[in-house]
Amino acid sequence: MHLVTGGAGFIGSHLVDSLVGIGEKVRILDNFSSGKAEFLSHHQGSDSVEIIRADLLDREAVESTMEGVTTVHHMAANPDIRLGTEVTDTDLNQGTVATYNVLEAMRISGVRRISFASSSVVYGEANLMPTPEDYGPLLPISLYGASKLASEALITAWAGTFGAQGYIHRFANIVGPRGTHGVIFDFIHKLKRDPTRLEVLGDGRQEKSYLSARDCVRSMMHLIENSHEEINLHNLGTGDTCSVSRIAEIVVEESGLQGVSIEFTGGERGWAGDVPKSYLDVSKLLSTGFVPEGGSEDAIRATAKALISEIGL
Repeated sequence: MHLVTGGAGFIGSHLVDSLVGIGEKVRILDNFSSGKAEFLSHHQGSDSVEIIRADLLDREAVESTMEGVTTVHHMAANPDIRLGTEVTDTDLNQGTVATYNVLEAMRISGVRRISFASSSVVYGEANLMPTPEDYGPLLPISLYGASKLASEALITAWAGTFGAQGYIHRFANIVGPRGTHGVIFDFIHKLKRDPTRLEVLGDGRQEKSYLSARDCVRSMMHLIENSHEEINLHNLGTGDTCSVSRIAEIVVEESGLQGVSIEFTGGERGWAGDVPKSYLDVSKLLSTGFVPEGGSEDAIRATAKALISEIGL
C-alpha cells in the first residue's frame, strides 16, 4: 500500500494515476484545500484507491492512515510560493510542521520509506549553474524554499536516528494538465480576461528548468526502483531551461490569438522570493538510466495546449 499525501493535487494526482497503472493500491490523504476531487474522479469505485479527507496538521489523523503502508509519497504542501509572502506561517505549517507529523506518524507505525517532493528553490540564488545536488551552502530566499529545506533536514534526521529510508526529489518547475497555479496557468487566465494584452511580471529574462508532470512521476518511480541508499537525493529536470518571455510567446502561439501585446512590468524578479534563474544539473538522475520524454519547451508547449483546453480561451 502506498500513501500519497496531497494526492488530489496537481502532481499528486498524476502520481496516483501512475501507481494505479502499475497495479499498486493507493491511499490518498488530502484536505482538499488546493486539491480537486475531479482530479481523482476517474478512480471512483476503484478497489485500488482509498481517499481520506484529513489535514496533515492533525497528527492523530495522519497516524491513522499508516496501517499497511510500505511507502509514503509526501507531496502535500502549499503550492503557491507567493502566498507565503502574505500569510507568513503558511509554509511553516503546511510544509515543515506537516512533514514532521508525517515522519512521526511513520515512526510510531513502523513505516520506513518516504519519497518527498522537494524543490530547486532550496538552492536559492546559486552561483553555480547548472546546479548539482552537492552545491552549497543552501540559502533559499523564499519561505517556501526554507520550508522545503527544513523538511529535507527532518527526513535525513529521521533516517539517521530511526533508520528510515528517504528519497528527496528536488523538482524543477513541474508543468502539465491539471495545473492550478504557475506562470502558464496565470498567462492563460490573463489572456482570457484580456485577449489583446499579456502582462509578464518582471523583465521576462527569468529563466528556469521545466519538467512535465508525466516525466516528474516517471522519474520519481524510477529512482525508488533503482536507488537504494539510506538517503537518495536527486535533481529532477531535463537539463535545460526556458525564459519567461519565451513561455509568453508559446502561450500566445498556442492560444491562436492575433495581435497580442506582451508587456513586461520590469525588474529581475516576478515577485518577492522569486529566483530569477534556476538551472539544474540532472546528470545524477540521467546516470541511473532515466530518459525524459522531452525538454523544457516541449513540456511548456504541451502544458499550454492542455490548460487552454481545460480552462477555455
